[in-house]
Amino acid sequence: MPGTAVPMSEVPDPVFAQAMVGPGVAVEPGGGEQEAVAPIDGTVVTLHPHAFVVAGEDGRGVLVHLGIDTVKQKGEGFTLHVVKGETVRAGQPLIRWNPDAVRAAGYSPVVPVVALDAPAEGLSELLTGGAVAAGEQLFVWD
Repeated sequence: MPGTAVPMSEVPDPVFAQAMVGPGVAVEPGGGEQEAVAPIDGTVVTLHPHAFVVAGEDGRGVLVHLGIDTVKQKGEGFTLHVVKGETVRAGQPLIRWNPDAVRAAGYSPVVPVVALDAPAEGLSELLTGGAVAAGEQLFVWD
């Protein structure tokens, strides 16, 4: 989604900030309704209103978590466009949501994008700042 890339260490959640589930990049989304898109070609292996994992053919999974503590919203304000097990293409819209509504509910709308179970040194071309366009590559998993 469009926004600003921020280092994972700045995410206001220790699980993400300390890369406990893997390294990656976070995006501070712009305002208004947004479409969260598939980060890679693959299969939706986990799907919740606030988060999803897409696994590529090589088995590598990428987690996209829409906001921090947004599980507490119990799906309110999130519209799923896919189902678990569906094959998707990079850039395909998966979930519609509104970061402004997340802010208004008292949660951070920052979006961690995590290379699951990857070693920290396994990522290159990692964006750590600046503007990000929808579907832009955030890192390369070596």
